[in-house]
Amino acid sequence: MYCKNCGQPVDENAVACPSCGVRPRGANKFCHNCGNQMEQNQVMCLKCGVAMQPAAAAGAKNKMVAGLLGILLGALGIHKFYLGYNMEGIIMLLVSLGGGVVTCGIGSGVVAIIGLIEGILYLIKTDEDFERTYVQNKRGWF
Repeated sequence: MYCKNCGQPVDENAVACPSCGVRPRGANKFCHNCGNQMEQNQVMCLKCGVAMQPAAAAGAKNKMVAGLLGILLGALGIHKFYLGYNMEGIIMLLVSLGGGVVTCGIGSGVVAIIGLIEGILYLIKTDEDFERTYVQNKRGWF
């Protein structure tokens, strides 16, 4: 078998071409920096040298899910648990349930408003901003 990218011989079971690093059976894609056509699993553009961003990880967080959880179940802090902010989720849950009883529901209302605001903030951010702010930088509040 031969590489579709560079034409060099490639072993039938090879994951990538030893000459250029392209997967032997991948589909084409384009470099986000220069527009050069590339193979689907190529990790670096051969024209401009820019590293390709990996596809979203299997455990990546979806801003739509986080936003809807914040809007619908924000008083319970479910959106915090979804994003991996367990301490913030526990705080919201305790204030909503425990503080709601002590304050005749005022604590629950305040936490519900916080959840609503956070849910809306998640939804209005771009995917890149959401990923950078809440997944990579782990910003727990607003």
